[in-house]
Amino acid sequence: MTIEDWTAQPGPLSGDRLDLEPLGVGHAEEMAPVLDDPALHTFTGGEPATLEQLRDRYARQAGGWSPDRSQRWLNWVVRRREDARAVGFVQATVTCPTGLLTAEVAWVIALADQGHGYAGEAAQVMVDWLRRHGVRDLVAAVHPEHEASNRVARRIGLTPTRDVVDGEVRWVG
Repeated sequence: MTIEDWTAQPGPLSGDRLDLEPLGVGHAEEMAPVLDDPALHTFTGGEPATLEQLRDRYARQAGGWSPDRSQRWLNWVVRRREDARAVGFVQATVTCPTGLLTAEVAWVIALADQGHGYAGEAAQVMVDWLRRHGVRDLVAAVHPEHEASNRVARRIGLTPTRDVVDGEVRWVG
């Protein structure tokens, strides 16, 4: 199997309290203020993207493929169902390096919305979908001091390794 053979089509997903909506370019205006807190980048580095940078990024990501088609990009906006307000995003980069599907997963929830279990719920919904569609291996990169993200990684069944890349621990499962 190659990644181009994988025909899964991501659509909207739902958890108990959250809805995950496939990312589109039009989400940039709504997501810019959600992601506009410099403290959100404490563990990941960088700084908040401008609206134009976010539009450009979302245009690339919404296409669903890396330029060389070696990676399938899946991105969802995370919404609270009670008010349909965007609180963050989850994403998976799916590859097929050895004939088995592998997904590198990530999650980001706005600081104002952290502490409610949204990252864990959204990541679990995404991982369940990936597993139902043949993804065998999961990987995440988490800063060792980011306790909330470490808890999310454990919740979705990942285990930390001794591998550290750019200051982040590689989790696998």
